[in-house]
Amino acid sequence: MQEPSFDRTLARECAKAFSESTGLGCTLSDPKGQVFADFGQSCETCTLCAAVGRGREGCIRAHVYGMTEAQRFGGKYIYFCPMGLTCFVSPILSEDGAAAKITVGPFIMVDKQDFIDCELEEAARLTGDTLQKAAQAVGTVPFVPPQKVNHLSTLLFMAVGFMNNVYQENRMLQSRRSDAIQGQITAYILTLKQQKGSGHYPFELERRLLQSLQNQNREESQKYLNELLGAILFTDGGQIDRVKARLYELWVLMSRAAIHSGADPDRTLQLNQESLQQLMGFRSLDALCLWLSDALNSLMNELFTYADSKHANLLHRCVQYIGEHYSEPITLTTVAREVYLTPSYLCRVFKREAGVTFHEYLNRVRVNKAKELLRNRDLRLTDISLMVGFADQSYFTKVFKRLTGTLPRAYREKVLDE
Repeated sequence: MQEPSFDRTLARECAKAFSESTGLGCTLSDPKGQVFADFGQSCETCTLCAAVGRGREGCIRAHVYGMTEAQRFGGKYIYFCPMGLTCFVSPILSEDGAAAKITVGPFIMVDKQDFIDCELEEAARLTGDTLQKAAQAVGTVPFVPPQKVNHLSTLLFMAVGFMNNVYQENRMLQSRRSDAIQGQITAYILTLKQQKGSGHYPFELERRLLQSLQNQNREESQKYLNELLGAILFTDGGQIDRVKARLYELWVLMSRAAIHSGADPDRTLQLNQESLQQLMGFRSLDALCLWLSDALNSLMNELFTYADSKHANLLHRCVQYIGEHYSEPITLTTVAREVYLTPSYLCRVFKREAGVTFHEYLNRVRVNKAKELLRNRDLRLTDISLMVGFADQSYFTKVFKRLTGTLPRAYREKVLDE
């Protein structure tokens, strides 16, 4: 095997220090997944795949994909392994490009029991001894709150950046900034000239940009932004003060769209203030274009960081559906299909927004409906359990007792006596 063209000793120390300081597993490997060293509860020591009878090929592909995306998005990337555990990665650079990577994980961002219910039972359809072994493997996986994951990923990026020389670091950033941005802007300006554009501000293009930002489509947002920059320069290119005014107005609209889609309002408003100060200091159009592109990426990062905790409309639709169909044999998969999400993702969102798991909320709705029906002495307990969605009366009785502290029959007698 060819020796990697990077300081392996320094990289090992970096991975070891990160693992010991955070309590997370770290793996140092080449771009194709060949491991040089690993520390802590890393993917190398994870037993979840073995517990469910899977090989590690899928994990390796996920890690390689993660590194590729990290190169695309400026040096860091957070992703999920095939079993639904979370990892993040930063590439180590050499003169020839990515020479290695440090991968952190796997870890869990949700309650472990929720992970077992959603990822293992619902998604992977595990049962019996296999489910028990998988649950035991999950028990050893570290937990990290979602709000800390992005900060830890940034910390790794900065640590790895220490090893990357300035030339390669700038090369990675420029690959996603200067060439692509300026190329698209120039191409769009040429298109406008060939079409003999009217010189009016393209409000429709602005609308598309804001819509793609709300949809969290980073690639499409960058495309529309570049075209909009081209249109602005085509219209006001000779007057830098007018360009600045246009760009700051656009930045405010972008930030509002991000907040509407889930970005943290306080943090986004802080970015607004910082951006205004930066904007006033630019003296060249190229610098302005790069600034707005970086501003867009900052907004997208805020959006990705906080979007999972801002799904009020989504939760409302789920609650509404449960309220209308609680008497039917609905499942997490059923509701996820209605809101166009994967069951595992809906499970995580529902727990964070509602404070309880999907199944716990569904049981509470059914028990509350059962309380109303128990006031009718003519209805049998078997009928009531079926009417509120429980196919098994014994299970209905068990759930009712757990949530109310009393048995259905005793509850009926109490309320009727009162």
